[in-house]
Amino acid sequence: MSEDILAKIVRMRREDIERLGLNFGIEIPEKREVGHTEFLGNAGAILEVKRASPSKGDIAPDLDPVGLATTYAEAHAQAVSVLTETNFFKGTLRDLIAVANLMERRRKQGLHACAVLRKDFLLFEDEIDIAYRCGADAVLLIARILDDEQLVRMAKRAASFDMQAFVEVRETDDLRKLKVVTDALGDAAAKTIVAGVNSRDLATFHTDPLVPASVRSKLPAKAVFESGILCPADATYARNLGFTGILVGEAVAKNPPLAKEVVHAFESGSENARGKFWKKFAERKQQKQARHCEERSDEAIHGTNRPLVKICGITREEDGLLAAELGADMLGFVFSTTKRLTTEKFVRSFAEKIRVCHPERSVNGVEGSPLLVGVITDPESVEGKTAIKLAREGVLDAVQLHGVDPSNLERHREHEVRSDLAYYCAARVGEESDFDKVAALRKSGEPRILLDAKVEGIPGGTGKQIPENLLREKAGDLPLWLAGGINPENVAGLVSKFSPELVDVSSGVEDAPGVKNADKLKALFAALS
Repeated sequence: MSEDILAKIVRMRREDIERLGLNFGIEIPEKREVGHTEFLGNAGAILEVKRASPSKGDIAPDLDPVGLATTYAEAHAQAVSVLTETNFFKGTLRDLIAVANLMERRRKQGLHACAVLRKDFLLFEDEIDIAYRCGADAVLLIARILDDEQLVRMAKRAASFDMQAFVEVRETDDLRKLKVVTDALGDAAAKTIVAGVNSRDLATFHTDPLVPASVRSKLPAKAVFESGILCPADATYARNLGFTGILVGEAVAKNPPLAKEVVHAFESGSENARGKFWKKFAERKQQKQARHCEERSDEAIHGTNRPLVKICGITREEDGLLAAELGADMLGFVFSTTKRLTTEKFVRSFAEKIRVCHPERSVNGVEGSPLLVGVITDPESVEGKTAIKLAREGVLDAVQLHGVDPSNLERHREHEVRSDLAYYCAARVGEESDFDKVAALRKSGEPRILLDAKVEGIPGGTGKQIPENLLREKAGDLPLWLAGGINPENVAGLVSKFSPELVDVSSGVEDAPGVKNADKLKALFAALS
């Protein structure tokens, strides 16, 4: 097996330490010469002094760390993260010293001063001492590269200097280590430990904004969403999930004026229904994938995980209950003038019954109630307003904005904003130009977009598929949510070819619009087992 990126970074760093020492040949202060600012004492943004990365190469090779950190401070960032890794990020301890000295000057001038984080792949306790002497207020400790004992020792060393240990987690074992270190620190953990979850896998450098959503409920109160924040809308999304901070690197290092917008977007946001929906979906996905791996010694269909399943167009109680029993993860109710149109009365009654039959929270590893979604094509219509009302009341978990630009929702709210509403977007695609809308949604902070086949004049449930060549060329790098023409006969093949995270099925399991066929439903789930 080839060496992954993280392993290579750590190996080369060890080699440099053996050759140059823990100070990497750089003259550092014999003692700390600057004051201290608590790391993430208040909720806010941590912005990064970052020249390069393994995934992007040079980002801002000529940046001035003091000038950039000044921009961040004037944008009222809570902290500045300084990369000190040399080989891949082109950082240095000199940058750390320079930024710490800048913040000391600002403190003395009565200006806003940011806390300073040393961000590196630290391996030894004495590196905490060096970070302290260089002026750091906090140090990054990556759980994935440290064993339990070393992580505890390094966190305790940080605490001895009144520094915060920023413990980065991502995988299941990382969360176990986080508990080990918080237990070891006892009452001091609340002040000493800040947890961070990286949306980027440091082994592959692939980024997924749902990873932080899947573990937020397992983290302590102070927690940071790391990586993948490219625009203000991404910052709002992280805040919706209930994170105390965001760590932003590439976007602001390349474009410093963006810093103020990102800081404002995060600080003006709040934990809300939209974030709750994404957390519930992400937790469900993680739980089902873990259980599926336990049940099967081989990998799922052709080396992929089984996708989550949404059964849409529910109009009969027996269809929805059967779909839930078979393992549906989401059930869709159409609030648009099609043959699958449902009613408020039916959805209220069904929601009450399904949550009795399938409690919201999982029990003994079995997932709880499917997520209930209202599909709307016009938020101004009577039907669309009904679905939005049901979502706001919690009867529905979210609305699916089918072909609706979410920014348009703000025009249709009286004294409310769209972020109060749990929603996700669906885009109808049939040709290359349609993917421009998908790209725009992704750039506006949407963590997932459902792709549905476009048939003019019909919003969905047509039995038509998205052309496969378009999916191969244009689907992008986010996990795929796929709808359009999916049925028991072709679902295994589609999963094999495209590895979708979620498949959305409606007409493929019907006898007539809104009338599901029990045998077809069973056959669909059997094809995915």
